[in-house]
Amino acid sequence: MAQLEEREFARRAVELEWLLTDVDGVLTDGGLYYDRRGPQLLRFGVKDGLGFKLAQRAGLRVGVLSGRSSGALERRAAELGLDLCIAGAVDKGKEFDDFLERHQTEQGRVAFVGDDLPDLVLLGRCGLAFAPADAVAEVRAVVHRVLAAPGGHGALREAVEIILRARGAWQQSFAPFTFDEP
Repeated sequence: MAQLEEREFARRAVELEWLLTDVDGVLTDGGLYYDRRGPQLLRFGVKDGLGFKLAQRAGLRVGVLSGRSSGALERRAAELGLDLCIAGAVDKGKEFDDFLERHQTEQGRVAFVGDDLPDLVLLGRCGLAFAPADAVAEVRAVVHRVLAAPGGHGALREAVEIILRARGAWQQSFAPFTFDEP
């Protein structure tokens, strides 16, 4: 896969119904905080939370498809009101196929953000594919856009802005946050 011509990128962006993302290395910096009970904490960037909300306001459904289960992830997904949270996906390809069938959508109507080798099975199938700046080389080589932000530091939020700009919906998406003088 290579960079898409802008017109084709915009066409695909308009056709999207879903934006899905991996978690470790995309919504987090990939670090795990352990104590004597095992992994307990994940650090999520607040900009990505706003990114999910902006995408939903623009009519996209959003969710996570992660290879690892985490109470912290489930809590964050519920807090953000994500439309989908698949955690502990041993076989991401099979989980993605089940997702497509369950939600009666096509792979071309899904954008995905991934950063590491287990994500390759999805990145090549989605309508638009993104990777954080610090994704592994094999992932960066196959996505439609490599983002400027690293994982855990606004990569998802950046992908949302790129999608919304391509759809012509960026100005409208942030209008509620602007100040209009009386």
